[in-house]
Amino acid sequence: MFDVMYKTDGIGLSAPQVGINLRLMVFNPVGERGEGEEIVLVNPRVSKYSKKLTLFNEGCLSFPGINADVKRPESVKIDAYDVNGKRFSVNLSDLPARIFQHEFDHLQGILFFERMNEEVLDSIRGQLQALETKYEGMTGLPSPENIGNHRRRKVAVGFGKL
Repeated sequence: MFDVMYKTDGIGLSAPQVGINLRLMVFNPVGERGEGEEIVLVNPRVSKYSKKLTLFNEGCLSFPGINADVKRPESVKIDAYDVNGKRFSVNLSDLPARIFQHEFDHLQGILFFERMNEEVLDSIRGQLQALETKYEGMTGLPSPENIGNHRRRKVAVGFGKL
């Protein structure tokens, strides 16, 4: 998964994004192999999150070239397992917390644009629809993600109102 993440210039990746049906994510806030810390989380769970929310311009490897502002808790405390099955807890803040929350949402079936306010979502709606059209043209199949079928998430598992 790190190989895919680095090849696509990402800083985080969840298993469902690459067709693996596991509650697993990897990330490296630096986004460069050999630099920063490579983090692997298996079956992560949010145990606490800050009430202070911050706005950040996010992108997603599942929606290349689309970036927009998403408001999320500034910090989170998580419980997870490492690749050897050892349970641990960690506090994350700033960019690592942001990456974790984005990837955790993927594990919950939530996409980053579902966390955007309507004004922000409207600003990228055309780009999302263009990606859907491109996918359908390349595959002959309907897009698995349809912006018309999604609504903004006010509350998600493990987090408060966003």
